[in-house]
Amino acid sequence: MTRILAINGSYRDDGITDQAVDAVAQAAQSRGAEVETVLLRDYPIAFCRNCRECTQQPGDSPGLCVQLDGMYDLINKIELADAYILAAPTNIRSVTAIFKRFMERLTVYAYWPWGMPAPRFRKAKSPRKRAVLISSCAAPGFLGRWIYSSRRQLGMTAKVIGADTVGVLFTGLVADKEHPHLPESTRLKARTLAARLV
Repeated sequence: MTRILAINGSYRDDGITDQAVDAVAQAAQSRGAEVETVLLRDYPIAFCRNCRECTQQPGDSPGLCVQLDGMYDLINKIELADAYILAAPTNIRSVTAIFKRFMERLTVYAYWPWGMPAPRFRKAKSPRKRAVLISSCAAPGFLGRWIYSSRRQLGMTAKVIGADTVGVLFTGLVADKEHPHLPESTRLKARTLAARLV
């Protein structure tokens, strides 16, 4: 059974991002996958202290952060998963602050001892997992996908944890209604992308 971990960086309950994550998750479950969703808005993660203690520890496994908060359990979930759904809406041309906070805490995936000029990603040579990226924006989706940094940030997150991006679901024009609904065309694409994860 494929174990999929969805990490959702949206602030809004049942907004477009939540709906898109649910659509991919439900389609994956219908194909026999096990899906767990983590809502970063409810998850106890502190800000990275940039102490780099975790980066001093050698090996291909994530380093241990000095902050033993919810990120410790989330790293374990990441390690146990076979595939990922990484999601965050676009706010001010970027992923949300809570997703950025999560991204910074992924420093545990870097080996960077003092004196070394640049970090080495611990998962660079590991067998690759799969990731679907989900975002949304007020602009038309095709524009938002290319001119905003959210898609690149989600893709970098996938790379750091050892996954290749196998599809992107980027919904545009989502700011014209207070309670928007995921378009049927997007639901159809969600089913296609789910098949790539399972």
